[in-house]
Amino acid sequence: MRWNWTQPDWPNFRYDSIAVEPLERRFLLSSGEILGAVRHVTDDERDRLRIELLSEEAMRTSAIEGEVLDRASVQSSLRRQFGLTADGAPSRPREQGVAEMMVDVYSTHAAPLTHETLSRWHGMLLSHDRGLETIGAYRRHSDAMQIVSGRIDRPTVHFEAPPSAQVQREMDVFVDWFNRTAPDGPTPLPALTRAALGHLWFESIHPFEDGNGRLGRALAEKSLAQNIGHPSLIALAYTIERDRKAYCDQLEIHQKTLDVTGWLLWFAEIILKAQQTTLDRVGFFIAKAKFYDQFRDRLNERQAKVIERMFREGPDGFKGGLSAENYIAITGTSRATTTRDLQDLVEMGALNRTGERRHTRYWLTI
Repeated sequence: MRWNWTQPDWPNFRYDSIAVEPLERRFLLSSGEILGAVRHVTDDERDRLRIELLSEEAMRTSAIEGEVLDRASVQSSLRRQFGLTADGAPSRPREQGVAEMMVDVYSTHAAPLTHETLSRWHGMLLSHDRGLETIGAYRRHSDAMQIVSGRIDRPTVHFEAPPSAQVQREMDVFVDWFNRTAPDGPTPLPALTRAALGHLWFESIHPFEDGNGRLGRALAEKSLAQNIGHPSLIALAYTIERDRKAYCDQLEIHQKTLDVTGWLLWFAEIILKAQQTTLDRVGFFIAKAKFYDQFRDRLNERQAKVIERMFREGPDGFKGGLSAENYIAITGTSRATTTRDLQDLVEMGALNRTGERRHTRYWLTI
């Protein structure tokens, strides 16, 4: 089988730029909408919003690779990295590593890409992993670098990357391309096209022993941030993780060809969906701030705990709405107190009520 990197024209990807142009315009329009929405947030709230958006991305980019992180630890690590007051949650090595990388991507987005940048991110991300042969440098092992699934004795090989001896040469070409196609480079590319090509190209080289997916998504964020002049804060990993199978399928298809229009269109749509998710989250964050301005001093301790838990579910809220049983489970209070508390929340306008009797559910009024 001829992988893309074995083909004579590698890495000269072929694509229909005209087909992508409408999506490029939508991306720039949505980028302006996100920037405008964030301007409605105060400086203190902006810090909290940044922590919430980045922590969700850190959680999701790790989940794509099968890792489950502790949200409180990620957020605590992010706050420390940004020089903000930590909330006392423990900062674990795995969570601290991904937080360091996310903040570095955010803070240095405008800087040219270098081998040292990528090695630094890899070191941050995987410094806790004692099972790797090489951390903070490109892979050097002689074994084939393969993406496989299925039984150990009968694996399915989805992709095989270039041998380790070839990686430095491949990465020299990639890093040079990335910097030449930046907005201030000699051959700039539109935002979505550059991010999509860069991600596919990086994943096809697979230069590190582990962590290539997370680093590739970080590179996509850096690429987009350079094109729009500021961190995008889009929910890219969140959007990919919701359709992980399609993401893997698209990579597998387009790592066997240099005709990549299909990949560009698919990845561009993912980025546009990620932008909409971020717009929804910013709107939700603003609504949350207004809610607390109105009700914070009117909630008892039990009500405050439940409201905080409901907001933690994000814009979609509790699946099916909050029930009396949910309230009891969260607070540990009696059914009679639960009934009074919920009735009070409805009367003050903090919650809406739908249904009757055992089908009664409660929703935040935002």
